Amino acid sequence: MNKKKKLEFPTAFTVLFIVLILAAALTYIVPAGLYSKLVYDSEMDVFVIEDQEGNTTTVSATQKTLDNLNIKMDISKFKDGSIRKPIAIPDTYQRIPQSPQGIVSIIMAPVQGIMDTVDIMVFVLILGGIIGLINKTGTFDAAIAALSRRTQGKEFFLVIIIFSLIALGGTTFGLAEETIALYPILMPIFIASGYDAIVCIAAIYMGSSIGTMFSTTNPFSVVIASNAAGISFNEGLTFRIISLILAMIITLIYIYYYAKKTQKDRRNSLIYEEMDKIEEKFLKDYDPDNVIPFDWRRILILIIFLVAFPIMIWGVSTGTWWFPEMSALFLAVAIIIIFLSGLSEKEAVNTFLDGAADLISVVLIIGVARAINIVMDNGMISDTLLFYTSSIIKNMNTGIFAAVQMLLFSILGFFVPSSSGLATLSMPIMAPLADTVGISRAVVVSAYNWGQGWMAFITPTGLILATLEMVDVTYDKWLKFILPLMGIIGVFSIVMLVIHTIL
Repeated sequence: MNKKKKLEFPTAFTVLFIVLILAAALTYIVPAGLYSKLVYDSEMDVFVIEDQEGNTTTVSATQKTLDNLNIKMDISKFKDGSIRKPIAIPDTYQRIPQSPQGIVSIIMAPVQGIMDTVDIMVFVLILGGIIGLINKTGTFDAAIAALSRRTQGKEFFLVIIIFSLIALGGTTFGLAEETIALYPILMPIFIASGYDAIVCIAAIYMGSSIGTMFSTTNPFSVVIASNAAGISFNEGLTFRIISLILAMIITLIYIYYYAKKTQKDRRNSLIYEEMDKIEEKFLKDYDPDNVIPFDWRRILILIIFLVAFPIMIWGVSTGTWWFPEMSALFLAVAIIIIFLSGLSEKEAVNTFLDGAADLISVVLIIGVARAINIVMDNGMISDTLLFYTSSIIKNMNTGIFAAVQMLLFSILGFFVPSSSGLATLSMPIMAPLADTVGISRAVVVSAYNWGQGWMAFITPTGLILATLEMVDVTYDKWLKFILPLMGIIGVFSIVMLVIHTIL
């Protein structure tokens, strides 16, 4: 008698293609529409307005022009470069001819998505090459052994430190994609400490997600959103800091109980059946009985690699670096490590290429995820969703207004995953609605940030599928872990928003 084949959850690629097809289907159902857009031309010192048919006109870049267009923003925010992306002009939404995305568009979108995200892909591949080199030298194994001896009996302090540092990076400058480099480094340490892969993902991914969700000074989200709403980002800052701290505590408590449960008995792990395979991948060269000396060469390699991260953070936080500069930094680090490794030229180059090859599936997932957004953008439905959602919340009770806004922004965040893109598109439309119900526009900024960040816990168009692919955990297992916490954080955020409306 044949044994019945066990049903398995589909791979990340299949999940993304299912979402891609659903997104294309929406372009047949949701009416196409656009707002007129305004962008500042710094060379000519004029505003350029583009209408729904693509026609452009220029108008003088003055405060009076903004007032006449009902854009409640200070002209200085355009001239000092705070607002660079096109702004949606209130009360200009118009239906346009439907632009449904058919089978050809669905097939082309992943190719276009890969082309659009090639800068991120290069960054990830270079990191993969570096990880391969460092693994080959035995540096990680030696560091794991040393760290395991020092943290024995107090392993959760490592989770707290990593989570808190990443959350700090998320809340200040939007640390997110950069954390992909940390999984190959930290996974062996967590596994050697008795935790499963989900604890490692939670410490890194949720550190970034909670930090970016409850952003305090992140220039790519809360600062741009505040500028686009016509207020200073300092407005509501204290409240956002308090909310961030409370959300971090809630998340750490949740991770702690899961971590202790799995550490006590590995059968309590949500990925118990996959743990042997994951341990084989990340601990294949790690032998606790064969202690590799953490000598000067390995210490120097690790220091050079780790020093690159604060340099990267400095470059990104100053606004002068992005993925090309980060890739160049880590390529320089790779070259230095090759010289320090003691490997032959051929062995070093092949090791680097093998390490990069290990992350091919990760970079392809990043490109396919971008394809979903391309299909929705080409279908011209994002502005329509914004128009409908803004219509829903007019003249609501203040508390309900704030709560519903967060939920609506979580939906919009799926269709417009760029934090700065959603801010510049939605704030000129959404922020003035706060005036109609008599609350601060800072509440709308928080609702935008928290709604988009909350959906990022699970949205396939974000980083989560690339993350799970890197550590060999399926999406359904992540959902089982994160959905209870997502519910807790969602209720907490709504309560805090209601409190915000009465302060």
